[in-house]
Amino acid sequence: MRRPQRVTAGVVRRPQSERLRRRQRWYFALMGVCLLLIVLAWNLVRLWSTTAAVAMSVIAAVLPPIAVIVANWGEDR
Repeated sequence: MRRPQRVTAGVVRRPQSERLRRRQRWYFALMGVCLLLIVLAWNLVRLWSTTAAVAMSVIAAVLPPIAVIVANWGEDR
């Protein structure tokens, strides 16, 4: 005879709406950083260092795929 499994707070998943809201916040924060890097790089930083502006642009180019991965992390489980 099997004993009933105990349910703890760590096992219960958060509601879908809460998980969606959290993932959206992460996505918009990362995309906001991306936009900020591009704007700062080519309107302010390029006046002092073109190399730094290009480096900021490269980082900004890598952020959108990372934002999508982070936003969808763990949803297929």
